Amino acid sequence: MQGVDTVFMQRALFHAARGAGRTSPNPLVGAVVVSPEGVVLGQGFHERAGEPHAEVRALEAAGDRARGAALYCTLEPCCHQGRTGPCVARIVDAGIARVVVATKDPNPLVSGQGFRFLRERGVRVDVGLCAEEATVLNQPFFTLMREGRPFVVMKMATSLDGYIAEARGRRTSLTSVPANRHAHRFRAAVDAIGVGIETILVDDPELTARGVYRERPFTRVVFDRRLRVPATARVLSTCDAGPVIIVTTAIGAGRTEHVKALEDLGAEVAIARNGTFTAALERLGERRIGSLLLEGGATVLAAAWDEEVVDFVRLYVTPHVVGRDGVNFLPARAFCTAGWFDRRVEPLGPDILIEGYVHRPR
Repeated sequence: MQGVDTVFMQRALFHAARGAGRTSPNPLVGAVVVSPEGVVLGQGFHERAGEPHAEVRALEAAGDRARGAALYCTLEPCCHQGRTGPCVARIVDAGIARVVVATKDPNPLVSGQGFRFLRERGVRVDVGLCAEEATVLNQPFFTLMREGRPFVVMKMATSLDGYIAEARGRRTSLTSVPANRHAHRFRAAVDAIGVGIETILVDDPELTARGVYRERPFTRVVFDRRLRVPATARVLSTCDAGPVIIVTTAIGAGRTEHVKALEDLGAEVAIARNGTFTAALERLGERRIGSLLLEGGATVLAAAWDEEVVDFVRLYVTPHVVGRDGVNFLPARAFCTAGWFDRRVEPLGPDILIEGYVHRPR
């Protein structure tokens, strides 16, 4: 039976992934209803926050045929009243006999309670099939629920000799057109893009995703301890395209006139209580931002790395040689790709993308 169950759970995972980039702050969820004879009766996925959950869509597709069938779901069905009703009640009412779930929901409003509700009403519940795949699929949601902060993706471009800029304070473009296109496609999939104040002062970016379709606006975040971001910064001219959050410290917030000027332009100024990068991330977590693409510069990248809050690294290695005057991020021995897991390498024109999950002894 395990092999058959795996086939249907893989199908549910496939459907879950179809909601990528649209469901946040909700998780990606897929569901499949299967008859006792192994016939797929209905399937569905969670398309957007506030819309029907995957289980409901699958049950609606199955209709009356769902009675006595099995439901395969990538995440524990919800049991609380949110913008949509509890899925567990719909499952019981539909007459589902067995529920196979990949992972328990880390949300404290749900965690384990959905299973308990179903079992108390005579539904057989099996948990843990394809759990690793389901967890990887929902890394941003799991990180937000468990740690109260976004899942952090560090994105960097380096020269062949390991530098991220030709000199401090000098605008440097290292990557090729194919790599730039790839980076912008990934921008469109995250909740927020973050940069440090030096990037704003040197590059003056808008922090948008060019040339790709995005269904919902994303948040732009500037990490600025002393609140030096100028009112003329280009990112502030695009507040109507999506929220702009400037995370500062008590020192920066003390510049009350500048705070008001930034807020009048449409930005939000948030204070990180103890001035650490971790505290800054917690402020984003309070706003239910599940994923953050951290793009630079060197100071903010180093702060995130040193505080061990980087979850995934996307490294573009270019054929350029900068020389010893270049700006490096961390010593090469600290930033060793051999310590990553699920590592992947992809050529992008003349550049090479190396990416993987960060795994360091703790």
